[in-house]
Amino acid sequence: MNPMTIINRRRTLKIMAAGVALGAGASSWAQAVFPQPGKPIRILVPLAAGGSLDFQARSIGQKITEQSGIAVVVENKPGASMMLAAQELMRSAPDGHTVMYSASSIFAQNPHTLSNVPYDPFKDFTPITMSARGPLVLTVWSGMPVKSVADLIAWAKANPGKLVFGSFGMGTSSHVYAEAFAKRAGIEMVHVPYKGTADAVKDLFEGRVMAYFDAAPTAISNEKTGKVRMLAVAAPERNKFMPQVPIFTELGLAGLDVTSWVAIVGPANIPADILAAVNKVFVQAIGSQAVTEAIARGAYETDPGPPQALAKDIRESYDRWGAMIKAMGMPKQ
Repeated sequence: MNPMTIINRRRTLKIMAAGVALGAGASSWAQAVFPQPGKPIRILVPLAAGGSLDFQARSIGQKITEQSGIAVVVENKPGASMMLAAQELMRSAPDGHTVMYSASSIFAQNPHTLSNVPYDPFKDFTPITMSARGPLVLTVWSGMPVKSVADLIAWAKANPGKLVFGSFGMGTSSHVYAEAFAKRAGIEMVHVPYKGTADAVKDLFEGRVMAYFDAAPTAISNEKTGKVRMLAVAAPERNKFMPQVPIFTELGLAGLDVTSWVAIVGPANIPADILAAVNKVFVQAIGSQAVTEAIARGAYETDPGPPQALAKDIRESYDRWGAMIKAMGMPKQ
């Protein structure tokens, strides 16, 4: 083979390689858009179907489809104190099409209460937007001979070790509130974790669980069944949707005034342009009148905003709950 033939072949190979690289680059740029045609948005819900998070996520998903035509699939991934959904999210492509409807517990409580948390709350997720804020409510089985927090404390002291508290997961806000309440009230409790509100409430209705810190939407609807009572709200002030229910500070129990929140987060490393597009879609849906009113019926208030605002909330919640849990002396599970 003469030298010119060798040179020509090398040139041809270089041109082919450049073409392949260009094609790959073009393909990557073609995919770096949101929404991708025909691809649905997956909203992972870290609790079982039937609870307040599930309802809110489905309301938002329906509005997104109405407003933009993007199909939305809500997937319930309960278990492991909401960490199964978090791990599923971490494995997802950072293209904006898989997000999680995250309870604040995933960021604010789990890292402080659980020993083997498989994620970094700041490095492994992309904040997209706050969704809503609302309180947890101390509820009790209606078969309990108590009508107030004072009655519950008196009963627990008269029956040491017999008060059974449910929660929607080990180390979650529902669990931490119960531990904080027990410590401040000077009572003992038996903790039973569940995979979500729906499962916990089933046992609360039957008296297998006697007390439960529930999210406000389900607490309000469950009281209407006559099977549970709402005794106190964990918030800085009385809630306008249940003004008859006192807050803990009124009852002399300080430190139980931290409002919970839920937010939209994605996997790490979502590109800035895609993040802006995803934020816009969710902010428009959450801020709509229909979603705002639907969420408000459960005593939560919508609060959509930019990713930077959510990132600040995550940091502040992480720090505040961390200090609270440390002060309680609550060991990691």
